Amino acid sequence: MAVRKKYSKEFKLDAISLVIDQGYSKAEAARNLGINPNVLGRWIKEHENDDGHAFRGNGKLTPEQEELRRLREENKRLKMERDILKKAATFFATEAKVKYAFITQHKKVWPVGIMCQQLGVTRSGYYSYLQRQDNKPDDPTHSEMIEWIQDIAKSSDDTYGYRRMKTALNVLGYPVGRNKTRKLMKEAGIKVKHKKKYKVTTNSNHKQPVFDNLLDREFAVEQPDQVYASDITYVWTQEGWLYLAVVIDLYSRKVVGWNMSSRMKAQMVCDALKMAVWQRRPEAGLIHHSDRGSQYASRDFRKLLKLHGFKGSMSKKGDCWDNAVVESFFGTLKQERVQWKSYQTRAEAQRDILEYISVFYNNERLHSYLDYRSPVQFEKEMVELRKVA
Repeated sequence: MAVRKKYSKEFKLDAISLVIDQGYSKAEAARNLGINPNVLGRWIKEHENDDGHAFRGNGKLTPEQEELRRLREENKRLKMERDILKKAATFFATEAKVKYAFITQHKKVWPVGIMCQQLGVTRSGYYSYLQRQDNKPDDPTHSEMIEWIQDIAKSSDDTYGYRRMKTALNVLGYPVGRNKTRKLMKEAGIKVKHKKKYKVTTNSNHKQPVFDNLLDREFAVEQPDQVYASDITYVWTQEGWLYLAVVIDLYSRKVVGWNMSSRMKAQMVCDALKMAVWQRRPEAGLIHHSDRGSQYASRDFRKLLKLHGFKGSMSKKGDCWDNAVVESFFGTLKQERVQWKSYQTRAEAQRDILEYISVFYNNERLHSYLDYRSPVQFEKEMVELRKVA
């Protein structure tokens, strides 16, 4: 039969003092003293109820014993404060979480309450920090989300802000909101690339015939291969300019045709449209919209439109908003990829831009207009919906 332990009143008062005077939690104090936390809790309750003058069966301390105990505790506290200040001097100008880490590291040496007081933080703040830290290992998805965020950031070349990152995590099965995503991105060490503004213009000072503006800024299209929009931009390399012409299907914002060249000739825009025709097989009646650049007004390009039964449409002179979707794509391309590169050759730039368009932009990049889906994903989902309907 186990013998019930008996504790002196002085031992009990010392145990109570660890909690009330020195800032230990009941669990910490009990663990350090080798007693049950419930027993210590009962002692504290009894002490509070009878003003600490007696415990059952243990009598009272003499006034001299009380004074000696008080002086001993005061001396012990002053020594701890001195030691804490000496060791933690470098932590006073740091942020709270660094101080919390110091407290956690030394909580078996000194009481938490005293360290919090000396470092200028609250006990409640420290215990909230501990709870947050303890929750992380209990959440099996936390490390997974951090890894996914790092992978997504890498695949997007650090271009995803918290909105797109949130959507990507939701698609992967992690139901997080914007604030949670911000915190996770910060924890993962993700920094989104700063964006610059670009203005792209082409030469419309020519005497070639132009088309009326059939599009009239109606950028929302209900069916694929009904309206294409095109334009030209340029990218600097150490060898000189590389020109890029694209064709975008306004239905899904997918780049369905492109061509790059060292010279900004009509053949370049013709080849971009030919690529779109070869890939998509659009029917006659499609509207092709562009600016009034000489390449799109050229005889060869007009002949190509007529061959396939397409209707030409052009923006008003000098009005980039009439072709805003393509202008937006060029801005995105340069903000997310080109401005961070230093292309030595046109071939290097061509390979990089090709990878951006065909791999990332069309297949992976989440578009806000498409409810944060990629163009390829959007088109596939719409096909499935039409089958069900």
